[in-house]
Amino acid sequence: MMILTLKVLVFLFGNLIVIWTVMTAVRTFVLPRGENAFLSRVVFRSMRYLFLFFARRANTWHDQDRILAYYAPIVLLMLPFTYLAMIGIGFTCIHWALGAGDLFRAFVLSGSSMLTLGIASSQEAPLIFFMFLEAAIGLVLVSVLIAYLPTIYSAFSAREKLVSMLEVSAGTPPSSLTFLTFVHTNRNDFTYLRDVWPDWEEWFTLIEESHTSLVAINFLRSQVPERNWLTAAGVILDTASLIQSTIDTPPQVEAAFCIRAGYLSLRRIASFFNVTFDENPSPTDEISITRDEFMEVYQQLKEAGVPLKPDAEQCWRDYAGWRVNYDRPLIALARIITAPYAPWVSDRALSDMQEIPGL
Repeated sequence: MMILTLKVLVFLFGNLIVIWTVMTAVRTFVLPRGENAFLSRVVFRSMRYLFLFFARRANTWHDQDRILAYYAPIVLLMLPFTYLAMIGIGFTCIHWALGAGDLFRAFVLSGSSMLTLGIASSQEAPLIFFMFLEAAIGLVLVSVLIAYLPTIYSAFSAREKLVSMLEVSAGTPPSSLTFLTFVHTNRNDFTYLRDVWPDWEEWFTLIEESHTSLVAINFLRSQVPERNWLTAAGVILDTASLIQSTIDTPPQVEAAFCIRAGYLSLRRIASFFNVTFDENPSPTDEISITRDEFMEVYQQLKEAGVPLKPDAEQCWRDYAGWRVNYDRPLIALARIITAPYAPWVSDRALSDMQEIPGL
């Protein structure tokens, strides 16, 4: 009686593992929304600690970036192996409970079925059914991964187009100071930016969808170590905020829409990583940029001949009122993805390469 009870419990346990793993794969690879699956999170976090361990011991940032560049691709390869291993464990329990033999025999039968090797089989109807089921699940998981990778790299390519183009006007590493000075020197008319903001508004909308449903893409690094999707986002948002608050140019509603699209996008991505932030911040709330830092940039823009609003104190208050909407998610994400150096973005988040819990 005890043996029968044990077999029933092991059978149920095996089914629970299989169902849980399949649902994890569905939530990670198939479900078109950001859901934080526990098993996938364990793989991401464990590999994250390993890569950070070696990255912290690198001598230069380029060495760190070279190490971290392998993080997302290796995790993408680790995920299907992890799922297949869990499926194998679950069906090993099922085969043993159904009388396939000892535990080793059940393990061989499970592996043979899942990998369609044909080195072990059974003539009993219940075992045959679960062998076919395991083989089908294994094939489906591999097929889903084959379809998943092109989707990720297609989204990566779409993301990197504007990130690469930003280098032309914002420099490397990118900064709002360089961007605004470049536009003033070469265009002498900031109304030119009215045509730029809609492209970035659309870009923010796209990354919100891709970076919450395809979590690994957050960690895929640009071809050039100094470029990064998040530093580009920070520079664009700061540039739009400076246009609205500091630059003496007619109001640009397109810039306001871009800022809103940007902070909504960053907030949703940050929420996926369990980052906490105030959804309704006050314009007077503290931000990571200090008044002195702002005044220094204000003076540099003035020396470059950029037309500025005369009341610097009011400019600071207005800028802080825009920045407070995206400051916390921006800095938190810069820490999580270990973004490269960029003024007012990752320069205040990564000095010790810490990361915020929640991945």
